[in-house]
Amino acid sequence: MKTYKIAVIGGDGTGPEVVAEGLKVLRAAGEKFGFGLDLKPFDIGGERYLKTGEVLPEGTVDELKKFQAIFLGAIGHPGVKPGILEKGILLRLRFELDQYVNLRPVKLYPGVDTPLKDKGPEDIDFVVVRENTEGLYTGSGGFLKKGTPDEVAIQTSINTRKGAERCIRFAFDYCKKRNSKKKKVTLCGKTNVLTFAFDLWERTFHDVAKDYPDIATDYAHVDATTMWMVKNPEWFDVIVTDNMFGDIITDLGAMIQGGMGIAAGGNLNPQGVSMFEPIGGSAPKYTGKNVINPMAAIGAGQMMLDYLGEPAAAAAVERAIMKAIKDDLKDMAAGKMGMGTSEVGDLVAGYVSKGI
Repeated sequence: MKTYKIAVIGGDGTGPEVVAEGLKVLRAAGEKFGFGLDLKPFDIGGERYLKTGEVLPEGTVDELKKFQAIFLGAIGHPGVKPGILEKGILLRLRFELDQYVNLRPVKLYPGVDTPLKDKGPEDIDFVVVRENTEGLYTGSGGFLKKGTPDEVAIQTSINTRKGAERCIRFAFDYCKKRNSKKKKVTLCGKTNVLTFAFDLWERTFHDVAKDYPDIATDYAHVDATTMWMVKNPEWFDVIVTDNMFGDIITDLGAMIQGGMGIAAGGNLNPQGVSMFEPIGGSAPKYTGKNVINPMAAIGAGQMMLDYLGEPAAAAAVERAIMKAIKDDLKDMAAGKMGMGTSEVGDLVAGYVSKGI
């Protein structure tokens, strides 16, 4: 029996709770489809930092490279200054593991409410491919005359041909295999203002597109993209964009697909170790109350199965998610589901086991 080595980082707040339910479903899928899971937990997050002063223990990155995937709950602690954990854990892992694609499906399931008037599941089904290791997130910049009236702060966006090209090529490849009739890749940028960075992105986009003559191409400024995501989300199939714009539009994507409780994502290195996580944060106010929605974490597990080469298991998990949402959950919001966090996990795992 094939066994997958998975590193598990529960993290902060409700992270460990939703990860537990995701693992429950993954185990059910393993039993149903004949594969095993070799799981190793890692104590990484705010509590450890407050106790030890360590953000990411020495040797952790090298150890994580030995796994086939990472399953992450959430990072973010109210007792830790913003930026310390995010930069020291999330960004460091993305950079050092070279997880250069952030993949975010934006898919509205039947039975989930969207704030968009007159839009349904047939209208909201696209994917955002976000460059994940460059741009404004490299931390390049600095201060001049800090703390004085003449203070200057510089934040530099780093864009390379290699970084843009591998992300764009991933988007075209993903579009090619994606089950969509549109077969279109849209570059989201700001060529009229960011005339250096997005000149590079646009030239690279058109160069790569030549290798995919069967895929249509389009371009939209980021402000127009947000407008069309609300007005005409059905126009999109695959959107590719830089790190900052991707960060922003994927939160909008989460809202139009029904909220953070259903939004999952992956930080991918197709040649290395990838990390899968629910998009929502640690939600500390809900910690330990058994009210948080674990569907996003279960969806992240489904994405991980697909990445690991278990498409049948991934499809079974998605069917189970869809059935539970349509037939059993009253709402996607925390505390309004009509059942507790662990009960949702039991429900979805049961549907997977039954082959729903």
